[in-house]
Parts: sequence; structure tokens; C-alpha cells
Amino acid sequence: MMKIILASNSPRRKELLEQAGIEFEVKSADVEEVTSKTLPQDVVMDLSLLKAKAIADENPGRKIVAADTVVAYDNQILGKPKDEEDAFNMLKMLSGKTHHVYTGVTIIDETGKCNSFFECTAVSMYENSDELIREYISTGEPMDKAGAYGIQGRGAVLVKDIAGDYNNVVGLPLAKVYRVLYNL
Repeated sequence: MMKIILASNSPRRKELLEQAGIEFEVKSADVEEVTSKTLPQDVVMDLSLLKAKAIADENPGRKIVAADTVVAYDNQILGKPKDEEDAFNMLKMLSGKTHHVYTGVTIIDETGKCNSFFECTAVSMYENSDELIREYISTGEPMDKAGAYGIQGRGAVLVKDIAGDYNNVVGLPLAKVYRVLYNL
């Protein structure tokens, strides 16, 4: 079986594909991640398509997987924090509330056919004290994560529960991707 190309430098996406036993190589899409879309599900689908097409253009006849993940509260997209204060403000806003994590995925097959979809998972946070939030921020973990937390790391202590695909919150709805890749 031909290896797929993962159009992402995300260590979390790499780990998830490895976990599923999928053979792949990484080629990061060097594209400006800009979209005119505003709804979270449209943004992630548009950006995943942009990344997938960039890699497909350079690698014709190869199967490509690209993804984009955002955290949204009240349809407001929360990106990676600019600094520690931004991380604090995000985590304080999410504290005691439910937000949504959207991942858009585009898979382009060897013939150039595109299959784009998104997954949405609801994440409820505990009411977290300022002290706990600042302690978490001091680990540095939230600084490269959309929404300023990583559920697969220390950020797990902030999360009360989730409704939906856990792996989607990590960065890739793995079971759905696997099924689409292998036509299951």
C-alpha cells in the first residue's frame, strides 16, 4: 500500500496516525492560512482544503490528508494565544462553560478526488480558579495550542467532560479519517 502524505507538522496528528498504524510521510503545506469564511466549521474545511491542494499540486497521484482545528466559544474562534495574558483570558472565558472544537479534514485520493468533512466535539470545562489557570500557563503547554489548552497533556485537569470524539479535540477525528482513507 502506498504511503499517504500528511500535510501537517502537528506532532499530535502524527502520533494519532501512528497509533492507527497508518503509513505516512509528512510534508507541511507552506500556505498562508487565510479564509473569507467566518463560521468555525467553514473555516476549518476551507483551510484543510487549501493545505491539501497545495501538497497535492506538488505530489500528483498521491493520497493527501490535511486538517485544521479550531476552538470556538459562541462561534468566536480562539486561536493560539499571543502571550500568557492572552492564554489566561481565553482559559478564564472557557472556565465553567462548554465550547466546541472543530476539525476540518480534506483527503485527496490518487485521482485528485477531494473528500472534505468536519467533526465537532463539545468540551465542558470545570470552573477553574485563577491560581490553577496561571499554574497551568506556567508550564508553557498552552502557548502553541488553539484555545490555550491541550486535552492530551496537563490541560486535561481543566476539562470536566466531552461529548464527541476525543481525538478530534487532540487534532484529528482519527476513526472517521481511517474509514474515509480505507473506504470502510
